Amino acid sequence: MTVSAESTPATAPQSAAARRRFILLLVAVAAISPLGINIYLPSMPGMARSLGVDYATIQVTLSVYLTAVALGQLIVGPLSDRFGRRPVLLIGLCMYVLGSLVCGLAENIFWLNIGRVIQALGGCSGITLTRTMVRDLYDRNQSASMIGYLTMGMSVAPMVAPMVGGLLDATYGWRASFFFLVCFGVPITVLAWAKLRETNPYLLRDGKVQDPAAPRGPARGPAPGLLSSYGSLFCSGKFWGYSLTTSFASGVFFAFVAGAAYVMIELLGRSPFEYGVYFGTVSLGYMTGNFLSGRYAAKVGPDRMIAFGSLYNVASVLIMVLGFGLLGIHHPLMLFLPMMGVAMSNGLVLPSAIAGAVSVRPEVAGAASGLAGSLQMGVAALVAPLVGWLLVDSAWPLLGVMLVASLLSAVSYRMIR
Repeated sequence: MTVSAESTPATAPQSAAARRRFILLLVAVAAISPLGINIYLPSMPGMARSLGVDYATIQVTLSVYLTAVALGQLIVGPLSDRFGRRPVLLIGLCMYVLGSLVCGLAENIFWLNIGRVIQALGGCSGITLTRTMVRDLYDRNQSASMIGYLTMGMSVAPMVAPMVGGLLDATYGWRASFFFLVCFGVPITVLAWAKLRETNPYLLRDGKVQDPAAPRGPARGPAPGLLSSYGSLFCSGKFWGYSLTTSFASGVFFAFVAGAAYVMIELLGRSPFEYGVYFGTVSLGYMTGNFLSGRYAAKVGPDRMIAFGSLYNVASVLIMVLGFGLLGIHHPLMLFLPMMGVAMSNGLVLPSAIAGAVSVRPEVAGAASGLAGSLQMGVAALVAPLVGWLLVDSAWPLLGVMLVASLLSAVSYRMIR
């Protein structure tokens, strides 16, 4: 008995051209969530005025999204271990499209947050399951390299999203950004349905996708339950080391995302479009770091990539604190050039740390990807409102949160060793 409309399992692409096509499709699927985070950032001050709320209230829509992504990944990962990557992913993509539509039609902050929750619960499947599918098909070192290329491609989305969002906001208003996400999500859902095959090796037997209640491959044993999946991960110090390093490194990035628009537009008097243009340098740094991960992670070793990236992260934040904070060089470049270094360090750290986290217990790779991603988004969901509430007439709350998060990421690396 099969449980998927597509009974032909996926195998690791052998040719370079096949690998490129596979990665490009995964990039498109994974990009939906970062698009949902970044495209409306330039519109946030204007959204607050349009909906009659203050900036901190609009900031909550980012935290709501990140919290829903964090919680959703706890569910998506184990479900994909039991029922397969493909059906869970397709349901998630449909939810993302629905949530984006609700956001675009929202007339008040309540319905905007409802739409963000639906959008996030669907979008988290793209983040979690693309990483898991790569790990299904490649070993740890190869998967670190492939995840590097995957996230390098994904970095195009946050690079262009603020520019696109700023342009749409200036031309049609803030709702246009969410309708754009609907138009992007529909064809991606269709492509995923047509092209992606089941990759979960514990559901594949004799070339077919098996019923979850059936034996899971030769000598695999029963499907792991939710509690047993997470129990084996909670007891692993290495899993915590990889996950916390990833989480705090991402916390630096999301602290900047939460506060940079306010600093640029309200404190420095720049336009939303300028913010979007400057933010492109951040995505360029992230793309560069991920390219280096894809090129060298398998050769240098994932743990060395994490160590170097963590130190580079701290150094970049210190440059921002010194220049923008202590020396008072209040120019956008003094924010965005060091942030480019932070983003590059994230590109070095995240692919290897994620590959390490999902390799600790390969039989529950979906749960591992979900839990690691949930911790990552959970930290982001904490730092984003913290920065939003503290920012008033100075950038110091933003700089302080970024510095603490970068130091915690570097300290967490020691748990891996």
